[in-house]
Order: sequence, then structure tokens, then C-alpha cells
Amino acid sequence: MSILRTNPPALHSTPGYHHLTITEPARFAFLAGQCPLDADGVTVEGGLLAQVDQVVANTLTALEAAGASPADVVRTVIYVATTSADELSAVWDRLNASALAEAFTTASTLTGVTVLGYPGQLVELDVTAALGTAPAR
Repeated sequence: MSILRTNPPALHSTPGYHHLTITEPARFAFLAGQCPLDADGVTVEGGLLAQVDQVVANTLTALEAAGASPADVVRTVIYVATTSADELSAVWDRLNASALAEAFTTASTLTGVTVLGYPGQLVELDVTAALGTAPAR
């Protein structure tokens, strides 16, 4: 399997992610939105950045269960319950300083939203990873 990450020259420069990710041939793992919930299903305390840290930990666990790593991620969408560009930037910076950082060099979207699904939830991460070619049958 190959993963090509590229920025077409006619598009604007990016702060680390790529506009386009192409894989061939591959199977994919589509992770459910990873939320800042601990193993007991409780939203972690400590504010936005603590929630980002929990989302990172949960995402790494899910990727490992799929037999994938951050290098295998081909698409991310980051949802943050905020209208603040500074908070969006803080989330992006925290993710890119984490053990999951390599996942954000691929096609990525960061967006502010009004509300997320759990009480007190401030961040959620949607991830797609390429797993390689399908096993022989």
C-alpha cells in the first residue's frame, strides 16, 4: 500500500497538513468520533486542552486496535465547540505536539461548532486510516 500526501501548487500553503491524500490499494478503518471520555464514559475535567489529551489517548487506542498508527491516517476532522480562532489554534497546536501529531500531516479539517454530543464536551476527532491491502481469501 502507498500513501501520497501532496499540496497542488495552485492551492494555498498549509500549516502542516496536506490538501490531498491518495492511497492505493488499501483497506480502511473508519473510527467513530473520538470524544474526551475516560474508560468509565465520563467527560474528563480540566478544560479544553485536557480534553484534547484524552481524545489523543482514545484515538491512539482505537488505531492500535485496528493495527494502525498515526502514519496510516489519511483524513482527520477536528470539531471544537468554540467560536474562538485562538481556541481552534490552541487545539491544533496541542494535537501537533502530541503522540498523534503525524496524523495531522494528512488531509485535515479543523472547525468550530456550536455543540457536541456529551455534556461538557469541547472537542471530538474523526479519523480515517489506511490499513493496507485486503488479506488474501
